[in-house]
Amino acid sequence: MSLVTGTPIAAIAAPPPDSAAARQEAERLNSLPPVRPPNAVRIDHSGRKEEGRGSYYARYFDNRKMADGNRMNPNSNIAASKSLPLGSVAKVTNLDNGKTATVKVEDRGPYVKGRVMDVAPKVASKLHMKEKGTVPVEVKPVTVPQPDGGVKLGAGAADATPQEIQRAVTMTRELTGSADTETAAK
Repeated sequence: MSLVTGTPIAAIAAPPPDSAAARQEAERLNSLPPVRPPNAVRIDHSGRKEEGRGSYYARYFDNRKMADGNRMNPNSNIAASKSLPLGSVAKVTNLDNGKTATVKVEDRGPYVKGRVMDVAPKVASKLHMKEKGTVPVEVKPVTVPQPDGGVKLGAGAADATPQEIQRAVTMTRELTGSADTETAAK
């Protein structure tokens, strides 16, 4: 419930992802300080960036079923998050070296205190994090599926090109089975 309007938060619709209002909201979210990792699974539809430790899936998880029902492919751009909704697309930055990769959130975890994201080994290689195993990361959602079936731009959209945003919106709609997939492709 919003303290200002008295309206349930889930009832406040996000502006369409291709609108100027959505881009302005992404800029606002990007200017906010990062949130700290939750100790338990708590889904955050706000689109705010998050900082904490990042790690990558061990070989043990290859081809295992993930939270979304798909199998973990170590050569994909997938990730696990305790807080981002499944179907989110996010930019992950290794804060030690500035390397960035775009991931699709298809799993839950990591279940270690202080960690905000597990990434596939392919992504870990792009971020140059395999040698250390865990590194400080910033996670900026580009698109975040909403409870009403819509897609909201997150803090990562502030740094993204229009083409990256369009791809992320399309990917989020495909991952979540949104009926608006055709609209996103226009």
